[in-house]
Amino acid sequence: MSVKSPDFSPVESIPGHRAGGVLFLCDHANAALPAEYGDLGLPPQAFTRHIAYDIGAAEMVRHLANIFNAPAILTTFSRLLIDPNRGEDDPTLVMRLSDGAIIPGNADAGPAEIARRIAHFWHPYRRAVKLELDAMLATGVVPAIISMHSFTPAWKNVRRPWHVTALWDNDPRLPLPFIEIMRRDPDLVIGDNEPYDGALEGDTMDEHCTRRGLANLLIEVRQDLIGTPHQARAWAERLAGPMREALARRGVHEVQFHGSRTRGATSSNACGNLP
Repeated sequence: MSVKSPDFSPVESIPGHRAGGVLFLCDHANAALPAEYGDLGLPPQAFTRHIAYDIGAAEMVRHLANIFNAPAILTTFSRLLIDPNRGEDDPTLVMRLSDGAIIPGNADAGPAEIARRIAHFWHPYRRAVKLELDAMLATGVVPAIISMHSFTPAWKNVRRPWHVTALWDNDPRLPLPFIEIMRRDPDLVIGDNEPYDGALEGDTMDEHCTRRGLANLLIEVRQDLIGTPHQARAWAERLAGPMREALARRGVHEVQFHGSRTRGATSSNACGNLP
């Protein structure tokens, strides 16, 4: 398991208008594994579950990229192999147990094997995001980043009421307007940092947005609403209007440093050149 399959690319990149001001991401787009990892000792049904990928998220991202004529970057490997939305030192980077499922192929993954997975899968995705943001910034327009995820309808037998939620750390520029706009619809239950908190040190948004002063928003949609491609595309269209309105708010396309709740005190907002 030390050599990456030559025909397995860890990143899917969708081209788009780089001066359009938005980049779409999908951290958990796919349930696939490269050939050398087989099935990690799991039955086929495990790869249809949320433990393997974010159901419906990739279809939403591809449709949103088309609607906005925007670039998008998606992973092509299962989060069971390595989670691209975890920091490099996060103990949950390679999971040995996920929602009650033991992952036999990860049981003996020591530091050397984890380093291989970082080098072959985790790092190429993070690098692709960085390079795309660099190219977008070179147009003179500061981009905002929207990352699409999905969550299970229930957890530990407790029903989750939200249709859509917004996750964020300290930068309110996109999430607060998006929440406000979505809550205009009385038929929707919209969560704010539900069902988990959006502040996670080392995650994709922390590295590429918080630390670079870029406006960002992580959107979670409940999986029973987007379980088919048709449903996922319909929700992408439903979300596109509120996204567009939030993206047009003042200050979104500026560099502003808001700090992070995971790293202590918040710094004051400041515009300036990216590091």
